[in-house]
Amino acid sequence: MKTFKLTLMLGAVAGLVSCGIEEPKMTQSSFETMTVETSDIELPYKFSARMKGQNDVTVTPQVSGQLTKICVAEGQQVKKGQTLFVIDQRNAQLELEAAEANLQAALAQENSAKLEYESNKNLFDKKIVSSYMLNNSENSYKQAQAAVAQAKAAVNRAKVNLGFCTITASVSGVIGEIPVRAGDQVSPATQLTMLSGNTTMDAEFSISEAIIESMVQEGIKIADKEKYLSNLPPVTFVMKNGTEYPYKGRIVSMTGIVNAATGSLTLKVSFPNPNGHLYSGIQGTVVMNFAENGVIVIPQNAVVRLQDKSLVYKVQADSTATAIDVTTEDAGNGKDFIITSGLNVGDRIVTTGANNVTQGQKVLFPGGVKSEK
Repeated sequence: MKTFKLTLMLGAVAGLVSCGIEEPKMTQSSFETMTVETSDIELPYKFSARMKGQNDVTVTPQVSGQLTKICVAEGQQVKKGQTLFVIDQRNAQLELEAAEANLQAALAQENSAKLEYESNKNLFDKKIVSSYMLNNSENSYKQAQAAVAQAKAAVNRAKVNLGFCTITASVSGVIGEIPVRAGDQVSPATQLTMLSGNTTMDAEFSISEAIIESMVQEGIKIADKEKYLSNLPPVTFVMKNGTEYPYKGRIVSMTGIVNAATGSLTLKVSFPNPNGHLYSGIQGTVVMNFAENGVIVIPQNAVVRLQDKSLVYKVQADSTATAIDVTTEDAGNGKDFIITSGLNVGDRIVTTGANNVTQGQKVLFPGGVKSEK
């Protein structure tokens, strides 16, 4: 029985061969390589930042009284000089009228004192009155003049206080939260709203110690800081949802003191906001591109991650692959790495297919020809 089964199996194998079906052969993988060389690249540095209106203003009244009218709504775009709030003007109006009446009385008193002084002066010249009477009338005239000056100041003060009852926008911008309502009693300690002057927005962020060191190596001095900032490339702002703000910003200031706790400097970037799309408090990412010259850049698919190591397969003269430890930096473009150590200019490395290479394996290509990219 066993012999019969073996005979059937041998017959089946012979039948397959006679039908022209060949046994599967091992196929050779193909790879692509590149020769390492240096190039110039721009690296995007990313920093978390929060937007703030360049002219954010806390709106508070300068006089006390009842809030009679709110002329704007939260989130409304307003122009400089536009009326925002109105406080009850009746008391201020009465104070102004009283001050104007006092001014008229002071002017009348001044006129009487002037007439008396001029009359006594004429009589003194004729030696009819004494110098004592002349001096008294002159002093009375000067006192009347001072009283007029005080009355005029009181009128101006009353006019200013009346003007304070109408609160206007000191800058163009967007109205924030309004925590008060018409009818509330307000005072100079009451915050009516925040006005964000958003025609130009500022984003503040901190740069790391590594970037500071690169600036020092370039020899940046305090006197050269303004020139250095003006030559920095434009800055991009990316919203939290990944949307890129269409207008570029410029770095306008940099603190001259390194934060001892964080080892960082604070920079401020100004962004134009002509359409009012940016608001104070918006968080996002500031992206700055810094040029790196003469660095080794290779595609990410050439790097094989093995636990905590990064390996690149170097092609030897006999076409065998040797694993080389390398250190890398992200080039920020999603497809390349910068090699900081492990490779030299002129080395040939495996790119496409590197994950399939084993140590000492001959790197074969279709048709026996090596492919280079």
